Amino acid sequence: MSDMTRTLGMFALVAVLILGTGFLQSWNSALLILNMGLVSAIMALGVNLQWGFAGLFNVGVMGFVALGGLATVIISMPPVREAWAAGGTGVMAALAVGAVTLAAAVWVTRKMPKGRARALAMLAVLIVGFVIYRALFDPSVDAIEKVDPALTGYLGGLGLPVVLAWPVGGLLAAGAAWVIGKTALGLRSDYLAIATLGISEIIIAILKNEDWLSRGVKNVIGLPRPVPYEIDLQNDPGFVARAEGLGIDPTTASTLYVKLGYGIMFTVVLVIILVLAQLALKSPWGRMMRAIRDNEVAARAMGKDVTARHLQIFVLGSAVCGVAGAMMTTLDGQLTPSSYQPLRYTFLIWVMVIVGGSGNNFGAVLGGFLIWFLWVQVEPIGQLVMNIATAGLADGSALKVHLLESVAHMRLLTMGVILLLVLRFSPRGLLPER
Repeated sequence: MSDMTRTLGMFALVAVLILGTGFLQSWNSALLILNMGLVSAIMALGVNLQWGFAGLFNVGVMGFVALGGLATVIISMPPVREAWAAGGTGVMAALAVGAVTLAAAVWVTRKMPKGRARALAMLAVLIVGFVIYRALFDPSVDAIEKVDPALTGYLGGLGLPVVLAWPVGGLLAAGAAWVIGKTALGLRSDYLAIATLGISEIIIAILKNEDWLSRGVKNVIGLPRPVPYEIDLQNDPGFVARAEGLGIDPTTASTLYVKLGYGIMFTVVLVIILVLAQLALKSPWGRMMRAIRDNEVAARAMGKDVTARHLQIFVLGSAVCGVAGAMMTTLDGQLTPSSYQPLRYTFLIWVMVIVGGSGNNFGAVLGGFLIWFLWVQVEPIGQLVMNIATAGLADGSALKVHLLESVAHMRLLTMGVILLLVLRFSPRGLLPER
C-alpha cells in the first residue's frame, strides 16, 4: 500500500466516524467532535514540531495551552475601568520594577567578575527590587480584587476582536518558551521533561491564584465570540425562514450554524499551520533539524549550533500550542484555569502524536482527530456494551454493579490499550515518518 493511499484511507476512516456520529447520535455532537478535533490536531502539530522534528521531550504542553487561553481574556474582554483606577497603575509599576530588577541582576552578572563582590551585588539588587515590587504590587492587587469581586475583581482586557487573541496566544506561549528554553534546553531529555512539567504547573498555579489577572478559580465567563449567538439567529426572521425552508427547527439550526462557523475558521487555521509545517519539514532547515534529532554529535561536528536550533523549534512548537489554546478558550466561551489538567493537555496530546505517527505532520493531524473522537465516544459506547453484557444478570448483583460503575474508567483503559497496540504492531504510528 502506497503512503498516499494509506493516508487517504486513514482520513476517510476518521470522516466516516464523525459522519456516523451525526447520523446515529446528532449533528451537534458530530460538529462538536470535529471542532475539538481540529483544535487537538493543531496541538498535536505543535508537539510534533518539537518531538518529531527535534526530539525534544516537552511535557509542559498544558502551560502553553493555558497561556493561549489567558491571551483570549487579555485581548477580547473589555477593561474594568474601576479596577484600573483602583490599582492598575500600581500593578503596572510593580511589574516594571520586577523587569528592571531582573535586567539589573543580569547586567551585574555579565559586567562584574566572578567572586564575592558580584554575589553580594546581585543579592542586593534582588532584595531591593523585591521589596519595592511587593510594596507596589500587594496593595494594588488588594484594591483591584475588591472591585465587585462577584462579577469582576480583575483588570479585564483590551476589548479587541477575539480572533486577534489567537496569534497573540501564540506570541505569549512563544515568549514563555524562549525564557524556558534559555534555561532548560541545555538539560538532558529526561531533565528537560521534568523542567517543562514543573514550569507548566507554575503557569497554571499563577492563573489559579492571581485573581487580578484571570479571576483565578472564579473563572472568566462571557468571552466574546467570532460567530453569532444562537439567540440572535433565532430572533432573525430571515434565518428562521431559511431554517424552516430546509425543514430544520430554528433552535437546532442556530446551534449547527454556530458550530459550523467555528469549524470553518478552525479548518483555515489548521490548513495554514499544516502547510507551513510541511514546508518547514521539506526545507534545508527541516532536514537539519532531523539530522540534529538523529545524531547531535555528528551535527555539532558539522558546525551546527544544536542548542540554538533546539530553542528555535521549541519556541515554534510552543507557539502553535498557544494558538490552539486560544482557539479552544474561544470555543468554550470561558477561561477556567482549574480545567487545565495534565491528563487532557499532556498525556492525551502525546498519545495523538505517537498513535498518528511521530515526525509526520499528517500523522499528528490524524492522531488529533482519531484520539479525540475515541476520547469522547468511548464512554457512551462502553455504557452501551456494559448494558448489553449485563442484561442477563440480576438487578443489584455485585458483578453487575461493578461492571456498570467501571464504565467511567473506559476512557483511560481504551487510551492505554490503543497506545499498547500501536506500539506493538505499528511502533512508528499509523502514518509513519517517511
